Amino acid sequence: MHGHDAAGRLLLVIEDDAALSRTLVRSFERRGYRVISADSFEAMQALLPQQTPDYAVIDLKLNGEASGLACVKALHAHSPKTLIVVLTGFASIATAVEAVKLGACHYLAKPSNTDDIERAFGMTEGNTDVELAARQASIKTLEWERIHEMLVATDFNISETARRLGMHRRTLARKLEKRRV
Repeated sequence: MHGHDAAGRLLLVIEDDAALSRTLVRSFERRGYRVISADSFEAMQALLPQQTPDYAVIDLKLNGEASGLACVKALHAHSPKTLIVVLTGFASIATAVEAVKLGACHYLAKPSNTDDIERAFGMTEGNTDVELAARQASIKTLEWERIHEMLVATDFNISETARRLGMHRRTLARKLEKRRV
């Protein structure tokens, strides 16, 4: 039933940062989505009986805990068809991988913009060769993505990642610290 016209596409934003939540809601409304939002697992639970979103954007760290995972799990159970994209800070990539196991279709490191998120909805499982964003990614971004893929491949072993990238372990650690801001 997922038509490509936005009319009636219902998007759920679960984000406890009120400013970011408003920004996401407004950006998606401008793109023709109907948007509802919640700032906690409880608030989402209260919405679900009346609403079945086609899409959801969930921040994995709600009020400082990983309760975004509980949201992914509950939403996926409520509606397996909902496309879920999770947003995560770098420090919790492992949590993001967990979210994908629980039913999210994609995860994005913050900060991510509406374009990134909308593109991620199109990247459902098995579609790994989605053409990379047409926008010219900066060298920094490309380098970062490369580091990031390698971290995932080595199960977040910094020394092994540095070795595979031919980079000094301390250099890598410094880059990771910088990105964490």
